Amino acid sequence: MGRTYFVGDLTADMDGKEVVLDGWVHEIRELGNLTFMLLRDRSGIVQVVGKKGVTDDAIIKAMSLPKESVVEVRGTVKKNSEAKAGFEVIPTKVTNINPLSAKIPFEVTGKVDAELDVRLDYRYIDLRRVETTAIFKIESTIANAFIDTVSKLGFLHIRTPSIVKEATEGGSDLFSMDYFEDKAYLAQSPQLYKQLAVIGGLDKVFTITPVFRAEKSNTVYHLNESTQMDIEMAFANHDDVISILSNVLVSIIRAVSENNAKDLQALGVKLDVPSVKTITYTEAIDALQGEGMMVKSGDDLSREAEKALYKLYGDAIIVKGFPASIRAFYSMPSDTDPNYTNSFDLIYKGLEVSSGAQRIHLPELLIESIKKKGMDPRGFDFYINAMRCGAPPHAGWSLGLERLTTMITGMQNIRECAMFPRDRKRLTP
Repeated sequence: MGRTYFVGDLTADMDGKEVVLDGWVHEIRELGNLTFMLLRDRSGIVQVVGKKGVTDDAIIKAMSLPKESVVEVRGTVKKNSEAKAGFEVIPTKVTNINPLSAKIPFEVTGKVDAELDVRLDYRYIDLRRVETTAIFKIESTIANAFIDTVSKLGFLHIRTPSIVKEATEGGSDLFSMDYFEDKAYLAQSPQLYKQLAVIGGLDKVFTITPVFRAEKSNTVYHLNESTQMDIEMAFANHDDVISILSNVLVSIIRAVSENNAKDLQALGVKLDVPSVKTITYTEAIDALQGEGMMVKSGDDLSREAEKALYKLYGDAIIVKGFPASIRAFYSMPSDTDPNYTNSFDLIYKGLEVSSGAQRIHLPELLIESIKKKGMDPRGFDFYINAMRCGAPPHAGWSLGLERLTTMITGMQNIRECAMFPRDRKRLTP
């Protein structure tokens, strides 16, 4: 193999330059004495042109390959104002690297629609679609922008376990597993371990990790395995980390706007960098009631409520001060009313993509909160004991990678934004 350039690196200014390209046959067209091969790699598509009487007959024959054949093309860049890119490649050698021995299950060019389930069954083919490639290039930018932003703010990258002894957020939505002679669970969240890290003196930490929830849900917004981008910060309250969350969201969207313009165009998405607004839970309920919605104080925000807040307040809204009854046991009660908490959600384009809170760092208050949630504090001994050993006030949040990607790319189903999604019915490939 001797690739010298990706397709996206080529320009008309390279007129006369010899290049070696590797990729897949996107399409073959024959027009009179011309044969056009559209060669695709992850960076784009280029036109390779053979002309009878000019290009060697053996090369023209080699160009007439089935779509999705994997090939290497050696040739010369030629400026051509009539070509879509402003140039084309004149081939001097075409090599069929690995001849097809199976039928391609659906049309990659998009000229014939394929159902999502079929595309996911053959995800290795679906990834060749320009639109699917665009989604995961954008998702890569999102993750990298998160890492870059929080790293510059002094956060340390840590790893947390995916196998746990107890539920990290309470409830019954857990995947259980045999762990030698014991019973264990797949982690719902890295929450408790982030806290232990900052109590341990690391002060500011972040992680990108898979999380698992055994919800029997078939909605377009839920996965049973998803990816969380989390931070935790010592000597901080909820307002401190809300400020960081706003900064991170804006940085991510700006990075996508600057680095993925072609990908956004391929998806037909116009992306604006938002101004993040912060409102209280009470203000949100009042606003929703003002719109005639049947919602009352103490209710969690439904999908319909999130969409309504999007219409009322714009792309990005942080709602803070949720009731204790609907938040995790470790959420710090409000100083002004213990029935409410120093917790918050980020709603982006009508969908909750992030949730966070100031944590309870006082051991007796933590025990009381665990009991109120109907759980046994003895199952959290290691966690409660950590709070007895000089735990500072601390806060953090989690940002869902697939959810944020879904809203940025304009997809209608979160499965589009999980490379190999896991839901109630899908365990392969």
